[in-house]
Amino acid sequence: MAAHLSSGRVNLTALREAGRRELREFLDKCAGSKAIVWDEYLTGPFGLIAQYSLLKEHEVEKMFTLKPGRLPQADVKNIIFFVRPKLELMDIITDNVLREDRGRSPQRDFHILFVPRRSLLCEQWLKEQGVLGSFIHREQYSLDLIPFDGDLLSMESESAFKHVANMMIRMKREFPGSQNSIFPVFDTLLLLDRNVDLLTPLATQLTYEGLIDEIYGIQNTYVKLPPEKFAPKKQGEGGKDLPTEPKKLQLNSAEELYAEIRDKNFNAVGSVLSKKAKIISAAFEERHHAKTVGEIKQFVSQLPHMQAARSSLANHTSIAELIKDITTSEDFFDNLTVEQEFMSGIDTDKVNNYIEDCIAQKHPLIKILRLICLQSICNSGLKQKVLDHYKREILQTYGYEHILTLNNLEKAGLLKPQTSGRNNYPTIRKTLRLWMDDVNEQNPNDISYVYSGYAPLSVRLAQLLARPGWRSIEEVLKMLPGPHFEERQQLPTGLQKKRQHGENRVTLVFFLGGVTYAEIAALRFLSQMEDGGTEYVIATTKLINGTSWIKSLMEKLEPAPF
Repeated sequence: MAAHLSSGRVNLTALREAGRRELREFLDKCAGSKAIVWDEYLTGPFGLIAQYSLLKEHEVEKMFTLKPGRLPQADVKNIIFFVRPKLELMDIITDNVLREDRGRSPQRDFHILFVPRRSLLCEQWLKEQGVLGSFIHREQYSLDLIPFDGDLLSMESESAFKHVANMMIRMKREFPGSQNSIFPVFDTLLLLDRNVDLLTPLATQLTYEGLIDEIYGIQNTYVKLPPEKFAPKKQGEGGKDLPTEPKKLQLNSAEELYAEIRDKNFNAVGSVLSKKAKIISAAFEERHHAKTVGEIKQFVSQLPHMQAARSSLANHTSIAELIKDITTSEDFFDNLTVEQEFMSGIDTDKVNNYIEDCIAQKHPLIKILRLICLQSICNSGLKQKVLDHYKREILQTYGYEHILTLNNLEKAGLLKPQTSGRNNYPTIRKTLRLWMDDVNEQNPNDISYVYSGYAPLSVRLAQLLARPGWRSIEEVLKMLPGPHFEERQQLPTGLQKKRQHGENRVTLVFFLGGVTYAEIAALRFLSQMEDGGTEYVIATTKLINGTSWIKSLMEKLEPAPF
């Protein structure tokens, strides 16, 4: 799929349209009425490419979730399975197909669409189960980079990808002439492996969008929120008939107010909302001053936009109230204080009293693991006796089965003993200015506002690459995990970009292993800096936060069968 750049933005409309076209072409091959059987994990990402109306246009009459047993009743000619290439899903599909009533008339045709790749292993498995021949069309739908927003693309891949740098260099070697015919979209590609900065996702994000994700979890741009704050307030009814279903909202920059506040520090959001409330209230008051037919017509024409703005304001005021209930709690404050002490280098080398108290009170295990891993990274590993103490406390309190999770965290480099006896973090912190004491949350002048003091290491690297370059931090780069290198692509004269005066350079920052909303906010802040000279587009293998990240490393244990 090709992505074009216009004013430094990836043309995501073109990307979506390419995805829709590929989908339409496949659906048209399956002539007649259709039912889609969805791998549940794919419904969210597909929703960002194509709405139900597009499927309906191509005779999709029913949609079911993939599960074992007989397929639900559907008077359609085609059954299409949309699935990831996973063997456990092939078992379910086999069960569905074998339970199909072959005596029914007319018979239904089966098709399978693998996302994002066809798999010979899966097809061999279906063949061994005796059902491969039942599928008329077996194809793939390359849902690689999903457009989440104007400057954000994600692969939404659950598992970490292998490093792509070697692959890119190999492709250049194998296809030496092919890249010379393509006009470059980006000036620079910065690949950041999550291992280079394990600290940032563990810290609590303090932007508006980051906190929504930390507390409620944003899935494919949607969030589900407790309904009570969204109930319409009617006089004299009290708390009667409060809604019970979660309030589901889509969050992206198509909504004017959300685009304005999403990347702000949460402490700066309240003043924006109250200012907006006054502006909207004044706009509605204008109706009393509309006297002439022309004035009345003008007011009526503005009404839909004003009503949408009022509804948007009401939603975000409710969300801000929900978040404030959490952020003003004693527990949130205590947790944040410990995080910030670690990140600023205070007491990272000893057992922390707050963590011990949380374990004794059996706070959620993920919260404990986030804090201990944060302490480990801010101390270049924990002293062996400190690490052993934490492990013993966790296993005795939460259960010995969690030894597997602790091993996973150690393998990932998140929780480890300090081997060299030297803590490099203070040098990294000072050289890269990772901790800023005088952070301005209301009118920020540095990326550290996204964590109220801590500047995400990953984004600081991107900032320093643009100016003055990495040579200035060569010694610190050696202290960070993994290799670092620069590869220059030579372009023919005809394809070299003629930059207009004042035109920004465009950098694609690709996070391998996941990115947080706070890091995205920090990169957007750099894009908007007047003297920055660089505009950033962000791509990632997955949108993550500390909780989802640690959860992906936790061992899922089946309960004992007795």
